[in-house]
Amino acid sequence: MTGGKHILGKPKRHIFGTAKVGEKGQIVIPKDARQLFGIEPGDTLLILGDENTGIIVTKPDVLQDAAKKIFEEMEKSEK
Repeated sequence: MTGGKHILGKPKRHIFGTAKVGEKGQIVIPKDARQLFGIEPGDTLLILGDENTGIIVTKPDVLQDAAKKIFEEMEKSEK
C-alpha cells in the first residue's frame, strides 16, 4: 500500500492526514499523497468547491479526461 490509510475497505480511498493552513493560505500536500498522484513541484492543481460537501483538489487533466469520456458517450447516443 502506498501511504495513507485505506478507508471503508476500499483501496482507492485514502486518508493522508491533515494539512495546516499557513498565514498566506498555503497548505502542504502530504508526501504520500504527492507520490501516489504524481504531483511534482511546479504542477498546477485545480481547486473546486461545493458549499455543502467541501473542496476538491485535483490535477486539471483528471477532469479533462472525464469530460472527454462524457462527450464521447454523448456522440455515441446521438448516432
